Amino acid sequence: MSDWDLDLRHAEDQLEEIDARGDVVLGVLDGSTDPAEWVRHVEYGNTLVLSIEGDLNELAAGFAREIRDMDGELMHFRGFLVVTPPDVAIDSERLNE
Repeated sequence: MSDWDLDLRHAEDQLEEIDARGDVVLGVLDGSTDPAEWVRHVEYGNTLVLSIEGDLNELAAGFAREIRDMDGELMHFRGFLVVTPPDVAIDSERLNE
């Protein structure tokens, strides 16, 4: 048997201290949200799925370069802009089938 001293009685208390990351954030890209807010979400590890309401190039200009500079990804897909943090890849391989 192992010599581990695992005390599960207090495990729930420890879970509250974990910094949950990696949420999927749904939003609208219409120019009403400060671009820095979108960048903060991605820095935090969240994936953005933004409904595009307007000119994508104009609306994403305030944060797209910063996302790319941090090795995040951006992809326009069916009226949405998908933005992922550096450790999350966008797999578009099935779109070519």
